[in-house]
Amino acid sequence: MTTPQDLLIVALNIPSGRDVGQGDLSLALAGAELIDLVDAGALTLDDDRLVPGAERTTGDRLLDEAGAALIRQPPYETAEEWLWRRGRGLADAYVAVLEAEAPAAEGGRRHWLRRRSEATAAVDSPSRRHANERWADREPVLVALAAALGIGQPSETGAQDTADVPVADTGDGPVVTIMAAVNDALTELEAVRQRRRIEEDAFDNVWRAP
Repeated sequence: MTTPQDLLIVALNIPSGRDVGQGDLSLALAGAELIDLVDAGALTLDDDRLVPGAERTTGDRLLDEAGAALIRQPPYETAEEWLWRRGRGLADAYVAVLEAEAPAAEGGRRHWLRRRSEATAAVDSPSRRHANERWADREPVLVALAAALGIGQPSETGAQDTADVPVADTGDGPVVTIMAAVNDALTELEAVRQRRRIEEDAFDNVWRAP
């Protein structure tokens, strides 16, 4: 079980304060991979640059792919550069792994991320139990990654309570650096979306003008 897998399950099962887009989740998953690679000793950080260590097998296919994808020649890429490169289509890859573990009948969903969530939510599996335990324990790294996506720890009333999410309490320097890169990338992605919406609205107004 890995942090990206746990984050995906949390994103499927815990309501978010905003719509979690495919790009947002992909960036966060790529950040979760970096944190696990640091923890496995496959990676260190020099400031915000990713310095690969000896290649290691983690036992997880996607995490091993992430380790193999690290640039091993200086100058090494920054954490944010990694997020954009590795994150492309990453959410779909993790969804496919989860669905392969707990296959269910096809069912329509309003959002791409929810395509099978109703069907798979009730399926018990080691991955789901592990993610639920980390979430229930308010494990700082998982909670911080989820908070970056607008997903807060549920309060006793069932409402989302993000005020006390320990976003900064995520461990040592590398984790803090990676989390900062995740938040910066998500902010940049939203800014790109806003610019596109403004441009599209301006184009529409041109054609509507008398």
